Amino acid sequence: MSSDTAAVDETVESPCVRICMLDERHVCLGCGRSLAEIAEWSRMSAQQKRAVCAIALERQQARGRAP
Repeated sequence: MSSDTAAVDETVESPCVRICMLDERHVCLGCGRSLAEIAEWSRMSAQQKRAVCAIALERQQARGRAP
């Protein structure tokens, strides 16, 4: 596998669904990420992004908004 292919395989898409509204805990109602997670997203590793996506999904499930 070339390094270019490895880089593509490491791409993690943002969970943003373009419904950007924060609740009282500063968590987005659209994607479930915290304001801090959103702000740091572009600087996170693929592993960190996957972890944030998992946490965001749990938050959305807890509020009954999971995809």
